[in-house]
Amino acid sequence: MIDTGALVTLTVVGAVVGLDFVSFPQAMLSRPLVAATLGGFVCGDATAGLLVGVLLECFALETMPFGASRYPEWGPASVAAGAVAVVPGGSALTMQVLPLAVLAGLVAAAIGGQTLVWLRRLNLAISGRYRDELAAGDATAVLAVHWTGLLIDFGRAGAVTALFVVTLLPLRDVVLGGLLAVDGARAVLLTAALAAGVGVGAVWKVVHNTKEYARYLAAGLLAGLLVAVLL
Repeated sequence: MIDTGALVTLTVVGAVVGLDFVSFPQAMLSRPLVAATLGGFVCGDATAGLLVGVLLECFALETMPFGASRYPEWGPASVAAGAVAVVPGGSALTMQVLPLAVLAGLVAAAIGGQTLVWLRRLNLAISGRYRDELAAGDATAVLAVHWTGLLIDFGRAGAVTALFVVTLLPLRDVVLGGLLAVDGARAVLLTAALAAGVGVGAVWKVVHNTKEYARYLAAGLLAGLLVAVLL
């Protein structure tokens, strides 16, 4: 479990990097490399956070956060993933937990991206209330809309970070318990299963928007199995 002080700190860090992603100041604080390292640092192991941040950064490089596109939100998810990567007591199991941390970051980023869609709809509704004032160039209305949007985004990012942390850290502890309870071979299999989950997440992220992606994915899997058998 995580203590209250660390949870509050992670929530604030997540709120800041979430705000940085699109709203302000876009200073690259939301990059997984930075956000995950901060998450690991808060939990006592910046190196573990950096490792998961490097891996998540490979997935995040294709994200272009502009226009009306929909995309994962990497900041809060990476903060939580960095926290997940920190094994209490600095155990040698850190490397085995990394696949879980990356998988958790990928899932959390997808969920965070959906909250951005809800945020846009809320911002649209708020702007609609000031439609006449904005059309007239009322500076007070402009400031009100901007500050309201910033505050809501800050609160949203903090809330999703807290949700990710309180959900994912107990899951990490369960996985750690499983790794400690089984013999070496089974621990390797469990770690491999987590790594496979990361691989599936990576493939899904690339192909799910492609027309008839299921056929291409099935063909690729069959081709890979055929090559593996022949070799």
